[in-house]
Amino acid sequence: MDIISVGGSIAGLSLAIGLKRYGITCRVYESVPEMKEVGVGITLLPHATREFAALGLLDKLEAVAIENEISKFFNRWGQLIYQEARGRLAGYAYPELGLLRGRLHAVLYRAAQEELGAANIVVNHHCLAVDQDERGATAYFKETSSGAQLPSVRADIVIAGDGINSAVRRQFYPHEQLAFTGINTWRGVTRRKPILGGRTYMRVGSIETGKIVIYPIVDDVDGDGNQLINWMVEIRQPAVAMNDWNLKGRLEDFFPVYEDWRFDWLDVAELISSADRILEYPMVDKDPVTQWTFGRITLLGDAAHPMYPRGSNGAAQAAIDARTLADLLGQGMEPVAALSAYETARLPAANRVVEANRKYPPDYINVLVDQRTGGKPFERIDDVVSQQELRQISEDYKRVAGFALDRPKA
Repeated sequence: MDIISVGGSIAGLSLAIGLKRYGITCRVYESVPEMKEVGVGITLLPHATREFAALGLLDKLEAVAIENEISKFFNRWGQLIYQEARGRLAGYAYPELGLLRGRLHAVLYRAAQEELGAANIVVNHHCLAVDQDERGATAYFKETSSGAQLPSVRADIVIAGDGINSAVRRQFYPHEQLAFTGINTWRGVTRRKPILGGRTYMRVGSIETGKIVIYPIVDDVDGDGNQLINWMVEIRQPAVAMNDWNLKGRLEDFFPVYEDWRFDWLDVAELISSADRILEYPMVDKDPVTQWTFGRITLLGDAAHPMYPRGSNGAAQAAIDARTLADLLGQGMEPVAALSAYETARLPAANRVVEANRKYPPDYINVLVDQRTGGKPFERIDDVVSQQELRQISEDYKRVAGFALDRPKA
């Protein structure tokens, strides 16, 4: 069996490593000229770390990550709304980890090089198109750095894990647009003393009044006991232009919303203004589609189901995609039939997560409280909403996403 993965993404590399467990070598073609540790923070929930554990990578990830122990929800005034234990402390077999996205990618990349051989992980290859016939599929590339045409590559099947702006997906959905609803985001990292014990994931405010998500990603980053803190702000601004992934974030574009956010447990304004770097992103996804597999070609990860970065679910769903497809191919199913079976197994579940991230993500808790209080401080949270109702919102999301404690393996 000859397999090409278009895109050295979390999904593409996880697939390649998973296939190697079955003795199948998958060639990975990545667009960037050189693999670097880029980006800011990412959270891996227990159903994500379960998948990476199955690839033999959990120890390596834990060595470069912080294990989250508790999640806390606050309103815009810093008042505690709800909290719950996370990861192993909540009874899961696997941890919840916060780390630099670039370090996650580096762990996967090195593992893929070691297991498949460096010759099978090819960079500087930007996929232009794919086509197929009864006997196989062909991927066409250009050199990213120069734009020069490169030789086409032939295989039995082509797996497209080339992200939200997938060139392969565009062939099958040429008129599709990114779904942007006026929510822009900015992400930054700041060096400072641990917040709330240094193992806490925090959601503060809502997109209507300004929201910030905060969690640590590197311990003792400078030898003085400071952590590297990842934060992301989200603001709904109707009629604004969509942020650009390729630009550095500008403090003046969003800081006025947060400049008076100073609580007894955290000075949010100082956290933001002291950032080492700030990047801007749009809050975008794509409408769920009814087909990922087209004969000998299928979509994987963000190319299949781009979703809002809420609920920390993008990496998890990509890793589950990769494991599902690797198992079907590795257990001897005919390749085209395996691609079809993969779509049947994963498309409905992933589409439900896309919809949940739009309508009822975990921070719907914050939105609900804002709605009931008019965005004002409360005297007692129990007079606004019961803890049972808040817990139900959290558990409902976990069930849809595939990591409720009472849910079997996805």
